[in-house]
Amino acid sequence: MKIATDWAEYKVISTAAGEKLENIGGYTFLRPDPQVIWNTDKPIKQKVDAKYTRTENKSGGWEFSKKMPKNLVISRKNVRFYIQPMNFKHICLFPEQAVNWDLMADLIKQAGRPIKVLNLFAYTGAASVVCALAGAQVTHVDAAKSMVEIAKTNAQLNGVDNIRYIVDDCIKFVEREIRRGNFYDAIIMDPPSFGRGPKGETWKIEENIFEFVKLVSKVLSKTPLFVLINSYTTGLQPSVMGNILNATISGGELDCYEVGLPTKQEGIVLPCGCSAIKIFKEGR
Repeated sequence: MKIATDWAEYKVISTAAGEKLENIGGYTFLRPDPQVIWNTDKPIKQKVDAKYTRTENKSGGWEFSKKMPKNLVISRKNVRFYIQPMNFKHICLFPEQAVNWDLMADLIKQAGRPIKVLNLFAYTGAASVVCALAGAQVTHVDAAKSMVEIAKTNAQLNGVDNIRYIVDDCIKFVEREIRRGNFYDAIIMDPPSFGRGPKGETWKIEENIFEFVKLVSKVLSKTPLFVLINSYTTGLQPSVMGNILNATISGGELDCYEVGLPTKQEGIVLPCGCSAIKIFKEGR
């Protein structure tokens, strides 16, 4: 497991009974976490500034005991990130991905050549910003226009202007890039567990991820730097993503791992998802 550290303005305070308590920019947030199937002798009872509660029909929403700033921003290693409580308990940021941000930034800086990055299912663009700050030319693709707008806000916060934004279905975009003959040196994929396209198309990661990565391999340049897949699907092991990379993309050195966050009160690590990355030192 790789543990995300070096956060001064974010921490997981404690975890218990299906929830995690976080300090985000000086505000306390309590929200569900599917990984927290344990309990502790110190249940989370303190008053919090923001709490996400689910109803019996599995919908939910945020309740606030304190007025939150409209533009809450936190930083890590001089990179700034916009925070906003969203539907489905998201906050517009996945702090555990810091382990991958550091790795990708180092690879781009050490490459010694221009690097084109394709970020698919790119959400609010934290990875796009980190790669752009490292010197890469980034193409950011997400089907949700609202998320792309937040990604632009993150870029503006960091003075970044080398990101191209595309609001589109990722599969259709990649198919067009193949026809255009466009290639990328580094590819990031953060596919959802489940989703629907604009015409009712259904995405299920277990059924679609292999063919999608196979498709994406066709836009990888002849001198690639890395290919990264992230997954937050409970029960999907890191080695599964690694096997898919090995089966679809030749060459490179493979690494598969969980990503996690340290917890302050219990002194344990909260598992948050998994990643698999192929790193290429001398092309394919």
